Amino acid sequence: MAAESPIAGEMWPALPPLPEGEWPAQGEWTYEEYQRLPEVPARRFEVLCGILWTTRAPMISHETVVHRVAWELERYQEGAPGDLVLSAPTEVLLRGLAEPVKPDLCYIRAERAHLVSGQLVHGPPDLVVEVLARRTGRLDRRIKRVVYERGGVPEYWMVDPRQRTLSVLALEEGAYALIGEYAPGDAVASRILPGLQFPVGRIFGR
Repeated sequence: MAAESPIAGEMWPALPPLPEGEWPAQGEWTYEEYQRLPEVPARRFEVLCGILWTTRAPMISHETVVHRVAWELERYQEGAPGDLVLSAPTEVLLRGLAEPVKPDLCYIRAERAHLVSGQLVHGPPDLVVEVLARRTGRLDRRIKRVVYERGGVPEYWMVDPRQRTLSVLALEEGAYALIGEYAPGDAVASRILPGLQFPVGRIFGR
């Protein structure tokens, strides 16, 4: 049964079906318990605010937009040797080992490449991108926004294929501020990646 979460106005989801054994209650999950979870086809597990979240494999339309945003970031990366563009299921560990998340995309500049070890990113990337889907829109807009903000991610993009918008948020004194909301016809700009600019319509296929 859902219960109140530490994020105002949100409810914890019930635990998904798990193998037999002792598992923590919602709100008490840590990275150690997370590592014990089995691989489940077409499912993605994340721990946010001590809560275990599970989402289904994304639709092809979602992945198409993810790949288009990745292409724009990779074009920028070509002029920035040593920078990294990473995609899910790469795990990002925020606030120590408290919150393992799997963003759709993240960008790490060369001077922070030491954060990457094996399949893990130990600390906040410079930029995180989430492409919203019907099933994950609330998670990305509310829960992950708080997690990335608390975790010190300098810039967060929320891409909404249904509304055809890209929202850019940047940390200002420890809290996210909306820097811009871009639609087809606009050019996206980044505060954390100087010189990055591209027509937002291109990621929506127009």
